[in-house]
This record gives sequence, structure tokens and C-alpha cells, in this order.
Amino acid sequence: MKTSWRTASMVASAAAVLALTTACGQETAPPATGQNVGATAAAGDYGAIGSGAGQAGGAQASASPSGTAGELNVSTNAELGKVVTDNLGLTLYRFDQDTAEPPATNCEDDCAKTWPPVPADDATAGEGIDKALLGSVTRADGSKQLTVGGWPAYRYVKDVNAGDVKGQGVGGKWYALTPEGKKAQAADRPGLATREDAKLGEIVVDKDGMTVYRFMKDEAWPKPVSACTGACLEKWPAVSPVDFADTEGIQKKGYMTFTRPDGADQQTINCWPIYTFAGDKAPGDTNGQGVGGTWYAVRPDGKPVGATEK
Repeated sequence: MKTSWRTASMVASAAAVLALTTACGQETAPPATGQNVGATAAAGDYGAIGSGAGQAGGAQASASPSGTAGELNVSTNAELGKVVTDNLGLTLYRFDQDTAEPPATNCEDDCAKTWPPVPADDATAGEGIDKALLGSVTRADGSKQLTVGGWPAYRYVKDVNAGDVKGQGVGGKWYALTPEGKKAQAADRPGLATREDAKLGEIVVDKDGMTVYRFMKDEAWPKPVSACTGACLEKWPAVSPVDFADTEGIQKKGYMTFTRPDGADQQTINCWPIYTFAGDKAPGDTNGQGVGGTWYAVRPDGKPVGATEK
């Protein structure tokens, strides 16, 4: 993957000027800018346990995955790299509002229904897991929760199959655990790319994997015009310029930037302004699809998914 996007900010102003002089439809694409598991300890040994954080991500579920952890293993995810899984292959997560030194959990009540704590009692280190990094923390109800590198470990109720990582990035606070107890992070990805959605087909996503949308009240010809201004931009942030060299699978024709009424530069695909949706909380979400009958996910050629072109 090319990495010219790292210099995009240096050329954004020049790109905007060039974009305005490039007619939509032309082929030219302007540049844009711890304690060992099983040991016994009193709850106070780990400091105060949080009284409970609000449920991050907003998911609700009454059922939880298997109550035991069993032998922990390492699974390799195509985007995140190595992550810790339980004996069923379910991904384990950590919560940013917890602490590792000393280990303490702040996910209680409804939060713990969505993110079931992983029991420590039967957890063992499988291949790729350093048993010295496994420990436990005593929760408010007296149960012992597994820790990895000091971080309390959880499952996510929406992960139903081995290898699922639907909890990654939820609420900007939940991340899959690496074998070292760190946050699993996606590898450096293109500024704009495509992914295959089970319901929508091939759609455009940004570098964070978030779905990209079109607003049917916008205009593309003879030049791009955004009808999303003011409070609209709080829900539908405009996509900033992305150098075409930092894209994968996106149509080159009509790939240009334009200057919005507020003076900011915005990216287009086939001359159509593009946005993300504040209601999408994690990569793979498509909560903006069809909102108000005017917002639709974008195809690589700039066409809206499930809507008729003007």
C-alpha cells in the first residue's frame, strides 16, 4: 500500500484549488491532502472496584457466552493481528475505563450483560500465552475475573462465532486483547477502500473501517455542492481530502475535492460529496443506511446503495 496520504495535509490547499478547476467526470484525480490465576486474595488487594460504567456501544443482551474460559489461545485476525481467545475461540476484550495497575474493573450492571467478564478460576495458558501475564481481579460481587497483563478480560455478546471481533472499537473504548494485554489495533489501512457488506454488497469505508455515505440532496454537476451544513455536519461529518494514491478499489473518474461554504475541503467520489455517520459506533456499522430516505452508503463508483440517482 502506498503511504502518500501521510503528506496529504501539506498539499491540501493546493489540491482544493486544483479540484475547483477540474470538471466533474474527467479522468484526472487531483492529489489531496497481577496475581496468578487461582490464587486467593481479598477484594481490597487490588484497590477499589468501580461502581459501574455506562454500557458502551448501547448493545443489549440477556444471554452471555460460555461462563468458563478454559485454555486461552492466540488467534490471528486479518486486520488486528494476534488476539487472545478463549477455549471456544471467542475473542477477549479490554475496557479503556478499567485499570491495570492495580487491576480494577469499571464494567458492572448493564455493561457486564453486554460485556460478560471472563471468569479466572479455570483459565489456563495455551500456546502463545505467557502464563505469567495471567491474573485475576475480585469484582464487586466477589467473583474473580481474568486479567491479561493486568487488564480485566471480557467477551462481547454480539460475538457468536469463533473469530468474531464485533466488539473491536465499540464506543471508542473496547478493544480486543493482544497476548501481551495491549489493545489490538488495525494495521495501517488506505484512506478510502471498499469492503463487502453482507446486506449492502461492496461499499466504501474510510481508514478506520467506518462506512461512507452520500446525501441525496447534494449536487455533483456541474460542480460538487454540499447541502449538509451546520448541525447536519455534527451527525454526518464530511470526509476530508484523501490522496487518490491512498485509496484501494475506488473509481478514479470524478475523484476530486471541493471547498465547502464553511471553507473546509471535502472529498468526493465521482464528484459526489461523501460523509461518515456519527451513529456508526464501530467498523462494519451501517446505521446511516436509508436515514430520512436521503442518506445511503456509497459504491466505489459513487452511486448510492439502494437509492435511485438523480
